[in-house]
Amino acid sequence: MAGFRQTRRLSFLKQFDVLIAYSQRGAEEYAALGFPKERIFVAPNSVSPPPTFPLPSRSSTFNRKPCILFVGRLQARKRINHLLRACAEMASEPRLVIIGDGPERKALESLSKEIYPNAEFNGIRHGAELEPYFTEADLFVLPGTGGLAIQEAMSYGLPVIVAQGDGTQDDLVRKENGWQIPPDNFEALVSTMKEALSDIARLRKMGEESYRIVAQEINIEKMVETFIKALDSITRK
Repeated sequence: MAGFRQTRRLSFLKQFDVLIAYSQRGAEEYAALGFPKERIFVAPNSVSPPPTFPLPSRSSTFNRKPCILFVGRLQARKRINHLLRACAEMASEPRLVIIGDGPERKALESLSKEIYPNAEFNGIRHGAELEPYFTEADLFVLPGTGGLAIQEAMSYGLPVIVAQGDGTQDDLVRKENGWQIPPDNFEALVSTMKEALSDIARLRKMGEESYRIVAQEINIEKMVETFIKALDSITRK
């Protein structure tokens, strides 16, 4: 049965001149089905332009408590409850800043009062309103699914911790600029956050790499360039 399904998939894919994948993993899956590699283009999914501002300057030491930032909709699948509990287990008692609103906000604020009362819920912020939060942060953490804010955080030179997903984050979050952790693995979240904040020099270097990735490799302009390259390969036939 599996072989039959694979044959049908390849038959479907053969009707296309080229394929555009949003990740290297996706491209490899198309190739494994038998689609010619030279006709597969990788355009990492992006909604953000490259940064138009220089890399923010950050201190080489924690002159205050380290600052962890979350930006996104406050809903159960984002696992912000895990983030609150993880901070409560850290001896460094990091400053936790949560930007966003959503159906879980009241429940999360109640949980925060019980286990991590210093967490800051700042509601929805847009555009320039987000800048001070990104520049003051030391680490961006997204413990659940989603992630449109990851690239924006990286554009401000932030290393990131994200939950593993469908592969679109593989090209964006690498060992040089962050960590991918198993989804719903609380212990992995805690240990990774502790590791991230244990070496500030490494953390700053990883932030620099985040900035480089979105400035030079993964942004909406590079994505459009790949679309054009794919189309050009067809018109040249």
